[in-house]
Amino acid sequence: MRPEASLNDATTRPEAAPEDPPPYFRAHVFVCCNRRPDGHRRGSCAARGSEALRDYMKVRAKELGLGGVRVNQAGCLDRCEFGPALVIYPEGVWYSPKTPEDVDRILQTHLVQGGRVPALMLTERDIPPPKG
Repeated sequence: MRPEASLNDATTRPEAAPEDPPPYFRAHVFVCCNRRPDGHRRGSCAARGSEALRDYMKVRAKELGLGGVRVNQAGCLDRCEFGPALVIYPEGVWYSPKTPEDVDRILQTHLVQGGRVPALMLTERDIPPPKG
């Protein structure tokens, strides 16, 4: 990590150190499956269908033969208002897929081709309203 970087600075990412072992996965996809009570002011990704999308993504990743890619469930990723939310590491790219077709676009473009799907990305402009 650069000396001026802060652990709370979302625009910087730590760099691998020479002594770090190779990564176990080439990509790790965390799909928020947090469920809040019905009527919660922030909503939740699970209430917006994230569990079914996660299940679909896992199946499609296997069908595409995406070795070294792990798709798994995450708790709250704190992007509830924009859910369903997922993040792909090591890049730290955030997406909000709404349909299985969106998932297919993310898998094909990001994880197969190494590109991005800007129309589905969550960016620094997509921030939750103040908590209160």
